[in-house]
Amino acid sequence: MAKVEDELGRTALDDELEPTAAAEIAAPPEILAESLGEYIRAWGRRVAAGESGALPVVLALVIIAVAFEIWTQGLFLSPQNLVNLFIESMVFMTLGMAEIFVLLLGEIDLSAGYVLAVAAGIAGLLVQKPGPNWPWWLAIVTALVCSGVTGAVWGLLVSKLHLPSFVVTLAGLLIMWGVMLVILGNAGVVSIASRILVNQHVLYQIVWGNIPPVAGWVGLAVLSLLFAGITISRDFGRRRKGLVAPPPGLTILKIAFFVAAGIAVVAVCNVNRGSSLVVLAGVPWVVPIVLVVLLLWVVLLQRTKFGRYVYAIGGNPDAARRAGISLAAVRTWAFALAGVTAGFSGILYLSWQGGTSTNVNGGQYVLYGVAAAVIGGTSLFGGRGKIAQAVVGGLVIGAIYNGLYLQGVQVQWQLIATGLVLVGAVLVDTLSRRGTLSGSATRI
Repeated sequence: MAKVEDELGRTALDDELEPTAAAEIAAPPEILAESLGEYIRAWGRRVAAGESGALPVVLALVIIAVAFEIWTQGLFLSPQNLVNLFIESMVFMTLGMAEIFVLLLGEIDLSAGYVLAVAAGIAGLLVQKPGPNWPWWLAIVTALVCSGVTGAVWGLLVSKLHLPSFVVTLAGLLIMWGVMLVILGNAGVVSIASRILVNQHVLYQIVWGNIPPVAGWVGLAVLSLLFAGITISRDFGRRRKGLVAPPPGLTILKIAFFVAAGIAVVAVCNVNRGSSLVVLAGVPWVVPIVLVVLLLWVVLLQRTKFGRYVYAIGGNPDAARRAGISLAAVRTWAFALAGVTAGFSGILYLSWQGGTSTNVNGGQYVLYGVAAAVIGGTSLFGGRGKIAQAVVGGLVIGAIYNGLYLQGVQVQWQLIATGLVLVGAVLVDTLSRRGTLSGSATRI
């Protein structure tokens, strides 16, 4: 009897403790931790339970960088190549951001690649002279508005008529492909490479223009002070009010990481990438531009009611509906924002290439966008992922292409390598979800 009672007592004790352990794993570490050490231990428990986040892709990026650095005999991590790597990856990053808006809902947008192509065509045509000769900023706004409206149409078809997003956006891919061919006409090409026409030159300089080195350091100092001030005031302000806040050590670590990363980026970009006769140095303008867009979308998805609704719908649409969330409105806005972001990718593509043509392979680019999001850690099942993960995923894709290109590897092997990395990312996502669900089932 004593043995039975002991077993019963132990079972009761386990039943009492297991929900607590489950809550500790499910809750973000910064909520439960009161010190940096506790945060690290809580984060380790989440990783062990399958909530690895962006950790696998960060490790993969490090491995890829080390492997290519050895393979290319020091060329891969040279300042010139690192700057080229970011420029080559920016379209993957921004298309990944676009896809995350719909992937978080458990949907997909297959039209984003040709939304990119159409936006590039619209902006390029509107700054032509002879031609419309619109101001560069108005050409950009028009392209983004058209992209957003296109995404909203897909969203309405999905949310109001309950059509599968795969079918709707596959049709959208074909439609936008046709629209691209129509607007570019018989010539099939548009250029913005003029150094004389101001509106064309400004668009071209988005990617190929550089911030003066001194201005880059000044800008980093200002951004570092702003980031430190906002982070400290927010975290310590919440603590003074008795609200949940990250431990002070974590706050300091975030600021230190931000400053260190900024110093590394500015230092690398300020190295002369030209020659002794032609100096080419400074942070490309596209770097802060992409970071601003990233910051806007991070705030939108992680600091606003709309963002909470997106995650709620992706996690459990039935529960979100019962909670009074308008699923149709959120889905429509998510597709519209995906369209705007894909249109922004088109502006970057136009600047990067110095123009655009009917040879743009939008189908390939949209697959890269989905790959960037998924490789970065966004779940294909909805409800899990962060917009910043698209940056890391885009860098992985860019690093694979860049490294293999430096070695003269043919394009078919670049595609195979990217596909294998994508399969690995989906496998990690599936196994982590399976581990989390099986752990929950065991506790239940």
